[in-house]
Amino acid sequence: MQTWAILGTNGSGKSALSCLFDGDLVLSHGSSKGLPSNVMYVSLEAQAKQIEQERREDESDLLDRIDLGTPVRAFLEPISEVRHWISLLRMEHLLDQGFRSLSTGETRKVMLIRALQAKPDLLILDEPLEGLDQVSRRVVSEGLAQLKHNGQAIIWVANRLDEIPDWITHIAFMHDAKLLVQGTKEDVIASPEVIGLLHFDQALPDFPPPPKGRKVLPNHQALVEMTDVSIVYGERVLFEGLNWCIKPGEHWAIEGPNGSGKTSLLQLITGDNPQCYRNQLMVFGMRRGSGETIWDIKQYIGLVSASLQWDYRASTNVLSTVISGLYDSIGLYRATGDVDKQLALQWLDVIGLRHLANQSLQHLSYGEQRLVLIARALIKQPALLILDEPCQGLDDPSRHLVLAFLQRLAVQRMITLLYVTHQPKEIPEAFVRRLEFDGNKTLRIRGDI
Repeated sequence: MQTWAILGTNGSGKSALSCLFDGDLVLSHGSSKGLPSNVMYVSLEAQAKQIEQERREDESDLLDRIDLGTPVRAFLEPISEVRHWISLLRMEHLLDQGFRSLSTGETRKVMLIRALQAKPDLLILDEPLEGLDQVSRRVVSEGLAQLKHNGQAIIWVANRLDEIPDWITHIAFMHDAKLLVQGTKEDVIASPEVIGLLHFDQALPDFPPPPKGRKVLPNHQALVEMTDVSIVYGERVLFEGLNWCIKPGEHWAIEGPNGSGKTSLLQLITGDNPQCYRNQLMVFGMRRGSGETIWDIKQYIGLVSASLQWDYRASTNVLSTVISGLYDSIGLYRATGDVDKQLALQWLDVIGLRHLANQSLQHLSYGEQRLVLIARALIKQPALLILDEPCQGLDDPSRHLVLAFLQRLAVQRMITLLYVTHQPKEIPEAFVRRLEFDGNKTLRIRGDI
């Protein structure tokens, strides 16, 4: 029996092609037939839509309380039908947690389990391993292989060639909204067209100069100092007892399983987690809770993360999105001059998306949006660049380009980088320091020299 994967470059149309199977798109011409009636779709976009729905329900709630969203248990009722998957993915302790309190990887697992619970005629998995830690990747891969063996029809949609399972027999390769090559996996992977598109051999372009008025800290000034820091949600302790100092030019890779507290830690620094005020925390020489504003903090920070991408709901074009990084805003709410526009266009040249400058950000693919947000974070060349899984949703060439950026930035030492990843092999060699979460309330620092 044939099992297909849809592979392609960012913005190629592979997700749109997969949406035809569940009737999400209306054909402008041509026809389709034999489509299954019960289709479940797991994707980064579907995950974002669910989080957006949770937020809308919270905003409509007039109660004076913090709503962490629908309990996971309510998403997965009846629990007995998916108890096996809940156990495999180590989700038992999260059943009474609100959906919005979960990490990116944890919400990903919930979406996958709910799709499996529906026992679909066809299961469409668009980048199903993105955001998952190494153990969860292995568990999901093995579980899906068993489902396939038991007769479950699956279509795998991917940017990354190295994540296509062994049990995929055929590939449809998309590029520039066209079905470029199709056939057996071996033949497609070996085709010159595919090899050419997935091979990264371009010279790394020069970075544009920093903007005038770039905020610079004294060389001796520690960027972040944490003393006995902890993150606690109710009875759930993510970690405790963290003592950590980030000095200028010291780049850190941050690793750990889903839900261990990596994103919450970063949000302490950016000011997006209110627990920054109950901890002993110095950021850019300012004690949190001493009268500083969020803008005093954000002026020194560039950020790329899944939550930022989900939060970026402003109706804006690509050029304005990049410019907004100069002003730390979501959307652009001020008149900008030619200098800002030219700088933003230079960064769009660097990431290869200048031709999309006037396109709506929301009309881009997930991977293209991620590249735009990387340019947005880099445009002001901040003192501290925080990258929470920056390669999520990127095709092979774009991923190699971003990793080359990180290596160059790290070597230049003008910007200090924090890099969260579930892919140890993708940590650039200049990142000699590690902050490791073990998922059991403790952290380990390595390479602090």
